[in-house]
Amino acid sequence: MSHILRRTIHLTHKTLQSGTRLNFAFRCVSTLDISGVYPPIATPFNADESIAYDKLERNLQQWNTIPFKGYVVQGSNGEYAYLTPEERVELMKKVVQWVGDKKLIIAGSGCESTRDTVSMTQKMADVGAKAALVVTPCYYKGGMNNTALINHYTKVADTSPIPVILYSVPGNTAIDLAPEVIIKLSEHKNIIGLKDSGGDIGKLGSLVYATQKNDFQILAGSASFLFPAYAVGCVGGVLGLANVLGKACCDLEQLYKDGKMEEAKQLQHRLIAPNMAVTKRFGVPGLKVAMEWFGYYGGPTRSPLQPIGQSDIDIIRNVFKSNGFLD
Repeated sequence: MSHILRRTIHLTHKTLQSGTRLNFAFRCVSTLDISGVYPPIATPFNADESIAYDKLERNLQQWNTIPFKGYVVQGSNGEYAYLTPEERVELMKKVVQWVGDKKLIIAGSGCESTRDTVSMTQKMADVGAKAALVVTPCYYKGGMNNTALINHYTKVADTSPIPVILYSVPGNTAIDLAPEVIIKLSEHKNIIGLKDSGGDIGKLGSLVYATQKNDFQILAGSASFLFPAYAVGCVGGVLGLANVLGKACCDLEQLYKDGKMEEAKQLQHRLIAPNMAVTKRFGVPGLKVAMEWFGYYGGPTRSPLQPIGQSDIDIIRNVFKSNGFLD
């Protein structure tokens, strides 16, 4: 079944130098149903920090048994900032090859410059990505005012052959996309949604209300606030914890949809501490350790990220145990 709900065809034309013949170029801008749960998949490395593609394929086989809507490839948990452009594209190509049309594949295509983001988004589309998740450029954060960000995302969306999803992750970028920027960009036909990792539920609820006429979809960026995000109108989540506790994250989604609010609330409570342990507190190194306990390959991080010590590993394990996810 196609994920496409609506397609708007923009026709442009130009007269060929040879005379009166017209050549019509079709540009399709699609609105996808992006509702559901996605893990921003971790990138597995070998001991020499090369990408362990065999381990990635094995992880995907196990994730495919969970009712995820799809996968985000090259999100923050994928260590995309430490990969070369060629590695980023090749990784996406492999995921599409192994997953096919079974899941909706979203590519993290954000780069620091608008020009590079346009290029990376095109390359991700060429190898099969169905949408692009574009993080805020942040190195020159003093210059990333509302005008600069609107200009950046508009240029990317104008040229992208696939729909664009805004990505606000202030914990990593120190830039929180302002509501007025998001509302303005939601009017663009090729900007279909937002992944927000800030955790301000009031902001998320107000954005759902302010953008509803634009068919704009908002995804929670953390398992710590998935339940309240659904309650204010978000349609799903891109959740680092889903790399480890994917079934539990999907169970929370289903409980909410079934109206089992008390059960959903209790499960949400149990997910908060494990999520904080493998995101905010210990980050990707902690996430990769926890993956090993649930049958996935975590492996090393790429330098300069460092592995965590045994005392920290013990803390994470105790958090998972005390919340009923490990014996």
